[in-house]
Amino acid sequence: MGKIKTIEYFRVLPRWLFVKITDEHDNYGWGEATLEGHSQAVEGCLDAMIQRFVGYEADNIEYLWQTAHRHSFYRGGPVLMSALAGIDIALWDLLSRRLGLPLHVLLGGAVRNKIKVYSWIGGDRPRDVEAAAKERYAQGFRAIKMNATEDVDWLDSPKALETSVERCRIVKAVGLDVGLDFHGRLHKPMAKRLAKALEPHHPLFIEEPLLSEHSEGIKQLSQLTTIPIALGERLYSRWDVKRFLHDTSVDMLQPDISHCGGISEIRRIASMAEAYDVALAPHCPLGPIALAACMQVAMCTPNFTIQEMGLTIHYNTEAGAYDIKNYIKDQSVWDVKEGYVEGLKGVGLGIEVDEEEVRHVARTANAWAPKGFVGPDGSIREW
Repeated sequence: MGKIKTIEYFRVLPRWLFVKITDEHDNYGWGEATLEGHSQAVEGCLDAMIQRFVGYEADNIEYLWQTAHRHSFYRGGPVLMSALAGIDIALWDLLSRRLGLPLHVLLGGAVRNKIKVYSWIGGDRPRDVEAAAKERYAQGFRAIKMNATEDVDWLDSPKALETSVERCRIVKAVGLDVGLDFHGRLHKPMAKRLAKALEPHHPLFIEEPLLSEHSEGIKQLSQLTTIPIALGERLYSRWDVKRFLHDTSVDMLQPDISHCGGISEIRRIASMAEAYDVALAPHCPLGPIALAACMQVAMCTPNFTIQEMGLTIHYNTEAGAYDIKNYIKDQSVWDVKEGYVEGLKGVGLGIEVDEEEVRHVARTANAWAPKGFVGPDGSIREW
């Protein structure tokens, strides 16, 4: 046992926010509180949590989680839950490091020895997908995800969707399974139309076919298509997830470990999903700490199915040289072979953070700004 001595956070390129917790015996752990486009808001929340939780017992992870959640009165949401996630992940890393065990052992032990993964191609306005798909295949991936469309109007020409179907066909011909991220960009008339057009091409899943606030529309869409429906990155707790499980409108939940309160809460979400025969596929186009935390959860979660990896995702390449192989000492942990990454075997999260690089980059890193689309008439469109 040891009391929390310090909680630090580090804004780093391309768009990540890392957390380090040290106890009074100099045991430490790393977490990730990334909330893309809203780092300053999370940093402000972390400042408040630092004042509150320094001096708490570092081993009492659930007590701290419940205190942060239930004594906040205004609870949940992306900012509070991302800040809490960074602290929660760091505390789990600290505890398992102190005990000299891989984190998944503390969560019940392994149910698999390697993790199925997919990566991204195509960017925000998908282009050149055949060449990108071949490159991913050569890297060892056997599944990818890409944006299904560019920006689309509430009711647009059917021609706006023709290239979406063609891109799916091209990538499948390379030998890859394809997840298509609608990204909440489409409204119900166009989402229904695109799902029907894609069905003969058998995508692996469609993601956020509508924004999660439209639960009734997602339920309707789920009754119109046989394509598995995935969502969850914009759901921040088990209470947010509950209505989709009750409606039986989702086939694959994608909570983000850095947005939904960390390891503690994503485990509870996974157990709820299992009871409804729903798979877990954590959202993670983020940094290496969040990815390692996802991998630890995947190792011990029966209904886990596939893990997103942000390796050279367009958000990273647009920002320069920083990617998930930065900030860690052994880059080989992310090697992909025939669609899988070997289960992480090291203590804690299973990675060693390069603290010197983290501190160096954090000195000058600017916050990543949210993106957006504007239609030809000047109207604001979903991004």
